[in-house]
Amino acid sequence: MYTLGINAAYHDSSAALVKDGRIVAAAEEERFSHVKHGKRPVPFTAYELPFHAIDYCLKEAGIELADVDHIGYSYDPYLLRSKESPSDTIDLPLVPSQHDPEQPGASPWDPLFIAYIINAPRQLVDGVPHHLQARFRGAVPDQTFQWHYLEHHLAHEASAYLAAPFERCAVLTMDGRGEQATTSYGIFRDGAYTRLGQVNMPHSLGLLYERVTSHLGFLHSSDEYKVMALASYGQPRYVEVFRRIVSLGDEGQYRVAEANLTELFGPARTRAAAIEQRHFDIARSLQMVLEETVLQIIRWLAQASGERNLAMAGGVALNCVMNARLRDSGEFENIWVQPAAGDSGTSLGAALYIDYALRAARHHQPMEHAFLGPQFTDDEIEAFLRWSKLSYRKLDNIAQEVADILAADKVIGWFQGRMEFGPRALGARSILASPVHSEMQARLNEIKDREDFRPVAPVVLEEEAANWFVNGGKSPFMLFVYDVAADKAERIPAVRHTDGTARIQTINREQHPLYYDLIRAFQERTGVPVLVNTSFNTRGEPIVCTPRDAIESYWTSPLDALVIGSFLLTKTEV
Repeated sequence: MYTLGINAAYHDSSAALVKDGRIVAAAEEERFSHVKHGKRPVPFTAYELPFHAIDYCLKEAGIELADVDHIGYSYDPYLLRSKESPSDTIDLPLVPSQHDPEQPGASPWDPLFIAYIINAPRQLVDGVPHHLQARFRGAVPDQTFQWHYLEHHLAHEASAYLAAPFERCAVLTMDGRGEQATTSYGIFRDGAYTRLGQVNMPHSLGLLYERVTSHLGFLHSSDEYKVMALASYGQPRYVEVFRRIVSLGDEGQYRVAEANLTELFGPARTRAAAIEQRHFDIARSLQMVLEETVLQIIRWLAQASGERNLAMAGGVALNCVMNARLRDSGEFENIWVQPAAGDSGTSLGAALYIDYALRAARHHQPMEHAFLGPQFTDDEIEAFLRWSKLSYRKLDNIAQEVADILAADKVIGWFQGRMEFGPRALGARSILASPVHSEMQARLNEIKDREDFRPVAPVVLEEEAANWFVNGGKSPFMLFVYDVAADKAERIPAVRHTDGTARIQTINREQHPLYYDLIRAFQERTGVPVLVNTSFNTRGEPIVCTPRDAIESYWTSPLDALVIGSFLLTKTEV
């Protein structure tokens, strides 16, 4: 049984394909369209489906859309329907903005938004781009496939508990918003999921973080991770202000009060303006209150569920500083975060949930890695290099020869195997460098045209993690920070953030043999089993997907070399 999952309602459009409990493929639309996050999360873009990501998933399985049995869409528009108009007919005002919304947190544009989503099954088969039509022909809604709308937070929850390495666990999801829920929590036990409760609009930790992101001059629903990094440079000067905005209730509930950020914190920063100390302090104060609030939620959840394992998803769960505080609290013995925790992961959650619900033999397969995207053979890569009339050479021993280049302080683009699913580059589409000189962090930010305050992250051999990072454990998805060991800080200064932490990725050989062998070879030369690993892209661009993407990014940035498959491209002698 093939089950296709689609996320398209807000942002980070994506698709995932599951066959009988096994994840076949998953990818974000941005990697194919070159539009960051696929699209902006506004009602006018809800009609845009991830056609390229769907096409890739079908191609990976060697099937067509007509071969798919079930399609899950990670949003249920019927949860937003008016109580006065419960039928399938939608009253769509010609001028939506002249109509007041019926419920708190609703938008006057909701009728247009809902109309697009309800028409998604027809749009999928009728609106496919011309160059992709071959794999979409012959598909008919309710005939060749059955369409399922899935509540947004249920898709988040399923992406966590059905991919986590636990047979039973508590589950917590937090994001900006779904149809009504902004936070949800429950228990996965004895093969079934039970939701214990939820927080509804307009109360949302995710939307508060988004609003502050905008106030600080960054792009909301995109740049929240910059605010998290900014927080390390600040003091909690405004923490009491945020504590008045966010108030905790019982049983995992909280409220977020209306607040005029300009009155509280002064004028909003414009994008090009300098970052002042008050901006650092706002970010630090917000981050502290986020951590305090979620910590109280998981304390209640640990007691209410009686579970010792926690699985998390939702965009807020990408906050690796918060995740580390939850881990260190000891409320749960193990915390696992979905690597595509944001909205892109809801396509996977929708597919997994429907597949699991409809199969007679109920089992789920833990997600050991996130390498679920496109890959290219050496023949395909070399054909493109030749067609492009580029000079290159084939490497005899990739790990050993590239380790020499990295040990010489060169910065390389690294393009190997299947692309990662989710926002983190994990060694398939990465920029790699040596961490042994502090100047490398600034150099990489210059190469990628990033803000100076942004840290870069390390990848470390799994068996060496505890030797280089305090209590360093298995962390394959870069979703937790760890303190750099005091006796190692001077050896890897490039990856040590201003607060002494690093957001680590651990790697073992089963997850990605060549990547592991490269780090091992670098260790043989330098004594350091760590590399800088940052995403292979430049500012405003998604992570590269194809050989063309990699070569364009390489030649339009000051990278020293590109290692693509078995081939090496250089601009100067290395």
